[in-house]
Amino acid sequence: MARIDDLFKRLIAASGSDLHLEEGQSPKYRVVGNVRGIDAYEALSRSAMHELLGEICPPELWKKYNASGDVDFCYGLADGTRFRANYYKHYAGMGAVFRLVPSRIIPLDEIGVPEAVKGFAQMKSGLILVTGPTGSGKSTTLAAILDFVNRTETRKIVTIEEPVEFIHKNLKSIIIHREVGADTASFSSGLRGAMKSDADVVLVGEMRDQETIMLALTAAQMGLLVYGTLHTNSAIKTIDRVIDVFPVQQKNQARMVLSNTLKGILSQQLVKSADGKRRLAACELMMSSSGISSMISDGDSSKITSEIQASRARGSILMDDCLVQMVRDGKVKKEDAFMKALDKNTFRTQVSGFR
Repeated sequence: MARIDDLFKRLIAASGSDLHLEEGQSPKYRVVGNVRGIDAYEALSRSAMHELLGEICPPELWKKYNASGDVDFCYGLADGTRFRANYYKHYAGMGAVFRLVPSRIIPLDEIGVPEAVKGFAQMKSGLILVTGPTGSGKSTTLAAILDFVNRTETRKIVTIEEPVEFIHKNLKSIIIHREVGADTASFSSGLRGAMKSDADVVLVGEMRDQETIMLALTAAQMGLLVYGTLHTNSAIKTIDRVIDVFPVQQKNQARMVLSNTLKGILSQQLVKSADGKRRLAACELMMSSSGISSMISDGDSSKITSEIQASRARGSILMDDCLVQMVRDGKVKKEDAFMKALDKNTFRTQVSGFR
């Protein structure tokens, strides 16, 4: 058993989500969104970090980490429990964070996203984006969507991730998992391969650069159903982020392609429940429409907020409206919701008794 496994077992026993290790500090867990120390553990020295991290890191990735200062991979315990590992270096030395990957794929009906998200799993082509900050549950939501496709459709699905987190068994669909660094050189090269492999559905774990975004748009334009992620917290910011990666001379073409291929955006954040025992998903959902397509092609994304509000009957909802409703339903405390609100002044006016 690796020496770090004891910390992982303590994390699981504490119902935590993340283990943080920093040189010069004691180990810490994140439990229901809060970071807290672990009893009986002293600050980690350089040699202790080297032992804990080096023991479980594949040799080729350990070389990469020492050379570049960053590496990602998955680590599993003997019982099958898996963690997504991110190693990095900082001014004080070595650091790492381990995210617990849920042992089962949570069905769409259980993860707390709007019912309309099921429509994302039933589409045949186009681009669907699931966005939010790190630790907002994007991977969990995408795994649930792919699981729904896998159980209801006969399709070929290719996932391109760094690292691969959720492992899907073939049910009605064929699912191919490809890990960046191990099975393909990059997200863009993996996407190119998927476009040539008779795939129907492609999951791009992170659309981090112009080339990957361009290929995702091209794949969607060719008739594939493409799921991707971005670190944005609203539909408008997501659309602007996609367009902004292109140089000025390509922006108009990018707007046109995006307007024709984008089927929806789900932006999510996790908010501590009112009883403090878990975290709940607060969502902004934009379902595409002819009006939104026109706004994207015209470069007038500022009007999309009004269009989302007008499309509530189709399942669309703004992030702040979702947060207000969660407060009114008693699911979350208004102070916690306020911290996640995008327009805090409007939020104040909509939540009674808030100052």
